[in-house]
Amino acid sequence: MIKPLIQAAALTTFSLLGLAALAEDAVDQEVVDAITSALANPAMGLEVSAVEASPIPGLYQVAYASGPVVYSTATGDYVILGDLYSVGADGYTNLTAKRLDGARATALAEIDEKDMIIFAPEGETIAQITVFTDTTCFYCQKLHREVPELNKRGVAVRYLAYPRAGVGSPGYEEMVTAWCAQDKQDTLTKLKDRQTVPQLSCEDNPVEVQYGLGQQMGVQGTPAMVMDDGTMIPGYQSADDLMTTMGLQ
Repeated sequence: MIKPLIQAAALTTFSLLGLAALAEDAVDQEVVDAITSALANPAMGLEVSAVEASPIPGLYQVAYASGPVVYSTATGDYVILGDLYSVGADGYTNLTAKRLDGARATALAEIDEKDMIIFAPEGETIAQITVFTDTTCFYCQKLHREVPELNKRGVAVRYLAYPRAGVGSPGYEEMVTAWCAQDKQDTLTKLKDRQTVPQLSCEDNPVEVQYGLGQQMGVQGTPAMVMDDGTMIPGYQSADDLMTTMGLQ
């Protein structure tokens, strides 16, 4: 029963980070082993990557290597799939999303900017946004036309590759061409304008790695924008709307 739920879940975790790295309280190894034994199923592609304590006593937060965060009893006999909220004077706080935001922020901070295609303001940069993009995506093309206005307002746009159709697809080949070009910015712009450019390839291109990272971060479609604090903004927004979303106007 867990597999279909995992496939439908919107939130994913990171096999490369693991929530264990963010855990505040160590979990007894016997509990980790019991939960892992109960919930892991290699034949179904279910691999438990981390187990940590949750804010609710007796309930543990479990991260799958490629799936959602679930909450489990100590024996793994029962699991809850969904977001965990705290309730306080300020209202509801999505603790699951907050934890994943932190993991995304950490992952982004570790990416070398030389592996991105960056459109930066000519003057002072007051903010930046990292965008998982696909040259064949209509809304990615539409967002790219907003980049000059975002740059004008001091926002840098850092692109990561996310070919929606997967590795080896025509979109993937276009992304490789952009990342292997001598003038990456110009080539990416031409491809998003649906202009024909010579196909390129290079062994050290990061497209496949970035596509995998996007999957691990929970990218469900493009464009998927991530702010520095790890908050993900799914889908297209105009420059005006993005400035509001980022708290810049």
